[in-house]
Amino acid sequence: MQPAKQNSLGIGCRESIDLAVRKGLQALYKPEPLTLSKWADENFYLSPESSAVEGPWETLPPQKGIMDVISNDDIPVVSWRKSARTGYTKIIVAAGCYFAEHRRRNVVVFQPTDSDAEEFVKDEINPAIRDVDVVRDIFPSFDKKSKDNTLSKKVFNGSTLDVRGGQSPRNYRRLTKDVAIYDELSGFVRDVGGEGKPTDLGDVRITTSPFPKSIRGSTPKTEGTCQITDSLNESDVIFRYEVPCPKCQEMQVLEWGGRDADYGIKWAANKDPATAHYLCRHCKKKFFYPDLTKIWLKGRWLSEAGDWIDDDGVIRASTNEVMDPQPHHVGFDRYSSLYSIFFTWAQMAKAYIQAADKATQGDDTKLKAFINTRLGETWKEDATDKPKSEALYGRRENYGGQCPDQVVFITAGIDTQDDRFEFEICGWDQHEQSYSLEYQVLMGNLSNQDIWDILAEMLRKQFTRNDGLILPVSRGCIDSGGHFTDEVYAFSRKVGIHWMIPTKGQSTPGRPIVEFPKKLNKNRVHLTLLGTENAKDLIYNRLAIQEVGPGYCHFPNKDEMYTEAYFKMLTAEFKKLDYSRGRPVYKYFCPRGMRNEALDCRVGNLAALRLSQQFFGLDLNSIHPAQRDDEPKPEERRKSDYWSR
Repeated sequence: MQPAKQNSLGIGCRESIDLAVRKGLQALYKPEPLTLSKWADENFYLSPESSAVEGPWETLPPQKGIMDVISNDDIPVVSWRKSARTGYTKIIVAAGCYFAEHRRRNVVVFQPTDSDAEEFVKDEINPAIRDVDVVRDIFPSFDKKSKDNTLSKKVFNGSTLDVRGGQSPRNYRRLTKDVAIYDELSGFVRDVGGEGKPTDLGDVRITTSPFPKSIRGSTPKTEGTCQITDSLNESDVIFRYEVPCPKCQEMQVLEWGGRDADYGIKWAANKDPATAHYLCRHCKKKFFYPDLTKIWLKGRWLSEAGDWIDDDGVIRASTNEVMDPQPHHVGFDRYSSLYSIFFTWAQMAKAYIQAADKATQGDDTKLKAFINTRLGETWKEDATDKPKSEALYGRRENYGGQCPDQVVFITAGIDTQDDRFEFEICGWDQHEQSYSLEYQVLMGNLSNQDIWDILAEMLRKQFTRNDGLILPVSRGCIDSGGHFTDEVYAFSRKVGIHWMIPTKGQSTPGRPIVEFPKKLNKNRVHLTLLGTENAKDLIYNRLAIQEVGPGYCHFPNKDEMYTEAYFKMLTAEFKKLDYSRGRPVYKYFCPRGMRNEALDCRVGNLAALRLSQQFFGLDLNSIHPAQRDDEPKPEERRKSDYWSR
């Protein structure tokens, strides 16, 4: 038998042919696809510009299931309603790099606004390209000025990444993509330029892809207006991360629970957040924050039906069989800061206690932020919670004189109607408890100067406290939005532009209660804009306070002024869902046939107080109830515009 012929390298002909074939096919070789979590653990890097700790990425146990579902080609849509600081931004940056380098797919990231998009590229995308070696290797324009390396587009070898703001319809056009990512979806306008929802416009750009992927994530906002909640509710299946109790091993979602629940976060009766612990919903035993990292590793993303996510990001039924087909739309929910290694349960308890204390004073903004950003839940605007007129009427008090001793500052709020003035005078104590002193209706022809002079005299009234101290009305706000705007301006100039300040209500949600102009307008007055939505929120929250203390509202037992009709006016308005420029918002409405002048007067009083605090140096805490330190002597009053009458 003849030996096989060899070539000059000493390799047999058959082996030579095999080698040549392998070399020829090498250009077509692709490694077996990694899941996003495995790829990130091998390649992704936390850049110093936007990370608490710089260094190689390490997927946390709860993040693995979400990341691997994102890289599962059989699942086109992923929605994640979350709390803040859970890693979503880093995950979508890693996903953008993963799809560019490992899958060679075209990606677009939508941010709420154009400025958000630019900041995202500067803070997240550019550092990631620089620090992730395998991504930098496929980016020819790295560290170069090029049309392929801008704040809106990155062109890689074999794929592109676009980053755009979500407010304009034009930003959704002329794109052909495989992956559409939405960051902070609840911050987007709901109807983009009258053309539809952002996810509808963006997902059109991925419809021709063989593996389309829509990734949506956000902290939630107000119920009924929250787009990530809407997206989550469209999911085919929703997963929550369950962990075993270290005592009884029963699986459960970590939930806040609340004061009346027999599970969740609890602390000692003295409100010491350092005592925070978790009460198991099954065995009712305590476990503590250091236990979190132990039970993390045994956690699992589970649906209510028992479906679960395996280590490859594949959805399996409760029987452990692979679901075929895989769900089209997968949602993730209830991943709150209770799972965070960066924010302890003691810190959670402290944040809640502070927010709850503020809410008892009528300011629920901190509580809203806690629920949205720490618990990852929607804030519920419940119109049924508004104060009831009968209850307020029933708690009127006998002050025993003109003015309680607790009052240290007095304001006025004047509502201007076509045939009358309605105004209320309120006193305030050091903790912003309000004491209603008078509610008056002054009928007359507002085009006649006499009625304005009578109003001025009524507002110059001084009030004697039970201890003998005499207090004037220190500042007032008068509505100028009706038919007598010029007369209101003239009144302000005549009695003192810093004493009676013209106002105009703005019902745009989110506006500050007062916006005081630094300069006089052309009519030589300080026309002040009022954020009436915020003001009414605060007023209604304070009217709902049941126990005497900061923010509580006191009313006198004066039948001629504080009648049942007054309290019906004070509580006439309610919140309901409305649409402003396509964006759903909760706004106040007054039912047809109802009067609301008392509420408008209360808004004026609150505005007068805020103006005094924010622009005229008033500090209620610095005024002792027994002495008005900021009150000038009689001879000084005549020289001061502040005290001019």
